[in-house]
Amino acid sequence: MTVTSTAPRDDTPDAARVRARLRSEALRSLGRAVGKSVLIALLTFVLVLGLWLAVLTFFGISPYIAKGPLDVWQFLITDDDAAANREVLGINLAVTLRHALTGFVVGLVVAILGAIVFRLSRTAESALMPVAMLLRSVPLVALAPVIILVFGFGSEASVAVIGGIVVLFPALVTMVFGLKASSPQMLDVVSVYGGSTLTAVRKVALPGALPSLFAAIRVSVPGAITGALLTEMLSTGDGIGYSTLQYLPQAKFADVWAAVVVVTAVSLALYFLVQILETIVLSRMGMTEKRGN
Repeated sequence: MTVTSTAPRDDTPDAARVRARLRSEALRSLGRAVGKSVLIALLTFVLVLGLWLAVLTFFGISPYIAKGPLDVWQFLITDDDAAANREVLGINLAVTLRHALTGFVVGLVVAILGAIVFRLSRTAESALMPVAMLLRSVPLVALAPVIILVFGFGSEASVAVIGGIVVLFPALVTMVFGLKASSPQMLDVVSVYGGSTLTAVRKVALPGALPSLFAAIRVSVPGAITGALLTEMLSTGDGIGYSTLQYLPQAKFADVWAAVVVVTAVSLALYFLVQILETIVLSRMGMTEKRGN
């Protein structure tokens, strides 16, 4: 006697409808998450703009020094020299972003490698983690002159070190805690099947620390730009950081405000771009509940 199963097969119309419904629900959930991130980004830009106007209105700063949104718009868009102003600002911004990218990559790579070393060796963590926490609290302005003297004025090494330090310590602390949050049961499974500690970190801890990695990236993006500006002021003599030092003695306040506004806008845009990417990736991996704050 042959028994026929009544369960729908994967290629039946019922199974296809189930898959379509699951995909539709996943896309709706992803769309809501991305829409929320975009809404938060727009509200943040509006809030920053409101604070800008409030400071100019209530503190009574001279219009000769303080420039409002309309002044910056005219400087970059409608003035006769707007095209030349945008060209100069664009060249300086490209230099600053290149410096920021160098520091970001160096700092994040060292942070990830350092977090893995701390996860593999409790001795290394006990010896070096307090030093990392201490250096995290030291103002970079205090360290920058020493770094520049060691690596040389205007060198790419000083750009990488100063920018990397800004990114390194916050990202390192975040990644260490992320790797420690791995599932003990999954780590035990790797150990039972003969896997080494490094294999457990690579197969379990690192994928589980993906929310912490995105959190570290989000925090590091504005920090890398800040480090690049500081490096340009003290060492390289180019980019937006150095140009603002030149504008102030020349009373080019419109240039200063335009540079500050553009750098702030780019920092916020990159921050929320990473946040949207984080939302998409973690939603696809079913890790939205672990998302870093």
